[in-house]
Amino acid sequence: MTDVLHELATRIRARRSESAAKSYTRELLDGGPERCARKLGEEAVETVIAALGADRAALTREAADLVYHLLVLLESRDVALDDVLAELQSRAGTSGHVEKAARTRPQA
Repeated sequence: MTDVLHELATRIRARRSESAAKSYTRELLDGGPERCARKLGEEAVETVIAALGADRAALTREAADLVYHLLVLLESRDVALDDVLAELQSRAGTSGHVEKAARTRPQA
C-alpha cells in the first residue's frame, strides 16, 4: 500500500519540472499552497458527500482524489510523505483520546 503512495508522491514531485500546460499537478503546484489547500478542501467535501450516499465506487473514487490532493498539498509545502507516515507510526497503539490530549497540553 505505501508503495503506491510513495510512487504517487514521487510522480507528483517530478511534475514540478513539467509544463503546466501538460500537467494538472504542476498547475496546482504553481498555484502555491493556498490553491492546493483549497482544492484539498473541495475534494474533502466531495468525499463526505459520497460517503453519505450508497455508491461505494463513488466513495472510492473521491477518496482516491482526496489522497492525491493531500499529497499535492504536502509537496507544495515540502512535507515528505515519509514524515507523515512516521507520525502515523508514532501514534500506533496509542488511544486517539490519549494522543489528542498529549497534543493539546500546554508546552512548558
